[in-house]
Amino acid sequence: MNIETSEDKRIVMTLDAGGTGLKFSAMRGNQLLAGPTSLPSEADNLDRCLRNIVDGFESLSRLLPVPPAAISFAFPGPADYPAGIISNVGNLPAFRGGVALGPYLEERFGIPVFINNDGDLFAYGEAIAGFLPYVNQLLQQAGSPKRYRNLFGMTLGTGLGGGIVRDGELLIGDNSNAGEAWLLRNKLDPDVNAEEGASIRAVRRAYAAQCGIPVEQAPEPKVIFEIGMGSAAGNRDAAVEAFRRLGEVAGDALAQALTLVDGLAVIGGGIAGAAPLFLPPLVAVMNSIFPGTSGMRRLVQRVFNLEVPEERDAFLRGDAREITVPGSTRKIRHDPMQRTAVGLSRLGTSEAVAIGAYAFALRQLELP
Repeated sequence: MNIETSEDKRIVMTLDAGGTGLKFSAMRGNQLLAGPTSLPSEADNLDRCLRNIVDGFESLSRLLPVPPAAISFAFPGPADYPAGIISNVGNLPAFRGGVALGPYLEERFGIPVFINNDGDLFAYGEAIAGFLPYVNQLLQQAGSPKRYRNLFGMTLGTGLGGGIVRDGELLIGDNSNAGEAWLLRNKLDPDVNAEEGASIRAVRRAYAAQCGIPVEQAPEPKVIFEIGMGSAAGNRDAAVEAFRRLGEVAGDALAQALTLVDGLAVIGGGIAGAAPLFLPPLVAVMNSIFPGTSGMRRLVQRVFNLEVPEERDAFLRGDAREITVPGSTRKIRHDPMQRTAVGLSRLGTSEAVAIGAYAFALRQLELP
C-alpha cells in the first residue's frame, strides 16, 4: 500500500544513529519541523547511550506543537529490526548480546517505535521524495513514456550501505537483511567483501598504497578528493587511482544488485561528494563486457550517468517510437531501450534517512 506523506499532519520524531553521534529531528509532511540536534553515542556504555537517546527525544518533544505519533529511526545493525532489538557490537559495543531498544523507548514515551537500517531508510526517502520522483519528472517533461518504480540506494562512507524499494515498498527481508550491499563480493579482491574496497578506509588504504606511506599518514577522503581534483597538494595520480578503485568496486556491487532489482540507483553518504572522480569508473564497470565472453554485457540494461548532461539527455531521449498493432491502424508509443540511471542523492543523506523514517512510521501506523 502506498501512502501520501507530503501532506500528512502527523509528527514523527526521528534519529540517525551512528557509532559516534546521535542526530535527532522531528518530521511532519516530509519536512523538517524541529532539529536536528546532536548528542554523543556513548557507544561503549549502555546506560549513558540509552540516557542520551531518551534525553534527545525528550528535548525534541518539548519543541513540538502537538505530541508525536511515533518514533522512527535508523540504527546500525545487526539487529532484529521488526522486534526493535539491536545487537551491533562493531559500532556500538554496549549493545553486545542484544538490547530491546524499541520496546524500551515504547515504554518510556508511550508511542510506537520503529527502527530500521540507515541504508534502507536512505533508499526509502529517495524513493518517496528524492531521486526516483526526480527522474520520473524529468522523463515526463521530456515526453518519454518510460517510468521507474524500483530503486536501489547505496551509501558510501564509514561503510557501504544499501537499501531496496520495490513499487513504493521498502524491502526489509525475512531476517532484516535485505540490501546488505557491504557483503557483496569485492571485484578487485574477491577474498574480502565490497565494503573493504568502497568506504572511507578503502580510499585511505588505496591512496597510502599508491604513495608508499603507512595508512595512518593518509589524509581523509575529502582531502584525497581535493588532491585528485588538483586543488590541494599531494600525489594527484594516487588520489585519482584511489577513487577509481572505489568506483570499480562500488560499480560492480551495484551491477550485482541491479541484476536482481532492475531499477534506478542512487548514491549518498559522506564520500558522495567525490563523485566526479568515482562515478565515471563506476558507470563504466556497469556498462562493461564480461572479459571471458564474446561480448556479453555485465548488465542487460544500458547504464547512464545522470550527473553528466549528455548522458542524462540520452537517457531521457531513449529510443521512443510508434509501432502499429498488426491488422489495424492503431499505433502504440513504445520505447524498447532497456536502460537505467545512476545519480546522486537529491535530498542529502541525512534528510533522505529522516524522510524514509517518517514515511515508514506512517506506513506501519496504517497497517491493520
